[in-house]
Amino acid sequence: MVALPRVSLGPDPSAKAAAGGWRIRTAVPLMFLLLIAVCAYGPLVHEAAASKQKPAGPQVQPIALTGGTVHTVSGGVIEGATVLFESGVITGIGTDLALPENTRTIDITGKHVYPGLIAAPTTLGLTEIGSVWATHDNIETGNVTPSVRAVTAVNPDSEYFPVARANGILTALTMPGGGLISGLSGLIAMDGWTTEEMTLVATVGLHVRWPSYRVRDIPGLGSREDQIKDRRAALTRLRDAFRDARAYMIAKEAESTGGPFHPSDLGWESMIPVLKKEMPVFIHATEEKQIHAAIDWALAEDLRIVLVGGADVWRVADRLKENDIPVIIGAVHYLPSRRWEAYDAPFTNALKLHEAGLAFCIGEGGGASNVRNLPYHAATAAAYGLPKEEALKSVTLYPARILGVEDRLGSLETGMDATLIVTNGDPLEIMTQVEHAFIQGRPVDISSKHTDLYDKYRTRLEQVK
Repeated sequence: MVALPRVSLGPDPSAKAAAGGWRIRTAVPLMFLLLIAVCAYGPLVHEAAASKQKPAGPQVQPIALTGGTVHTVSGGVIEGATVLFESGVITGIGTDLALPENTRTIDITGKHVYPGLIAAPTTLGLTEIGSVWATHDNIETGNVTPSVRAVTAVNPDSEYFPVARANGILTALTMPGGGLISGLSGLIAMDGWTTEEMTLVATVGLHVRWPSYRVRDIPGLGSREDQIKDRRAALTRLRDAFRDARAYMIAKEAESTGGPFHPSDLGWESMIPVLKKEMPVFIHATEEKQIHAAIDWALAEDLRIVLVGGADVWRVADRLKENDIPVIIGAVHYLPSRRWEAYDAPFTNALKLHEAGLAFCIGEGGGASNVRNLPYHAATAAAYGLPKEEALKSVTLYPARILGVEDRLGSLETGMDATLIVTNGDPLEIMTQVEHAFIQGRPVDISSKHTDLYDKYRTRLEQVK
């Protein structure tokens, strides 16, 4: 995706020629900018954004996976079982199923069946190359942009999709970034020709990035007084935005019952489900003071919130539990946030939340290039005390619950979406390979740029022997 600088098409204030003359003057620089972008980024973006894997079509016949070990996640483990799915939905799991006549049977004896892993949150489909701004579509201009919908900017041809699904991640929450109120995230599947085909839930929640309470002596950040002033201004802007959105909602409700006309505003309109508690607010906060302030604000505003954080979440676990606030651990693989903290503080974060009885799931950190490492974040948490079954649920069933799709994803049960993987071992183990993947019953290609390069250089080694 090539993003061009915003150029105003307003009239030239110095022009007193006939109407329309300004269009000629601005068309020239626009054409020049377009030429520069195509020449500079055209080949790069073409190479980066067009994965060669072909999306699968809808499931056209029943498929039965026979003889494998089925890990339902929500229930037990069934040895030597069959998983039958039709029209994208699981229709049977057991050891003695009657199969329809035209069923395609796949023998997976000695293999394992798991629900597809769920990554939340990420910028998958919105960012491609970190150092090339033209491939970034995750940040909108402005500080308060509640109407931004992340799924509308997803690039279905991103190279990161096949890389992620090759490691078992089949669905992801993709989110906007930047600003104070970033916009709306959506749940997408890792396969499809268009964004519409990939979209499972168009709007999952509104993302708010809570201002930091840390004051740093770093060049470019301003004085300590300026940092405090900026934080207070941001918090005032946040409260004003929700106050204005609530006033708008009241005015529109009055209009619908015969009151005076009120002009529509897409920004405030998109916040009405949040104010009615039909949709959660994902608050991004990692510091203890941030989290306490965010909870106070959410209680005062009477909102449903999900905390997206990391380092200090365990320090406020009791209060989060008291107010029934679920947590998405931003990542496990990071350094302690304080010099004096134990080296394994990030690794034991999930264990502490589990022991506190808190609803949580594990994410990778919100990026796109490393989403493939999601299962290894859960594995590290397991290595540092989190029960192994809980570690698996933290990237399957628990994110499905937090995102409100546990009736479709996150476990293997009759009536659920047939979004699942077949592996030769535990998906949290780094040596395990995903051998088959299905999204709503359709078999998806699990090759990627990584496997292509592996095959390429393996051939070279064979040629030089």
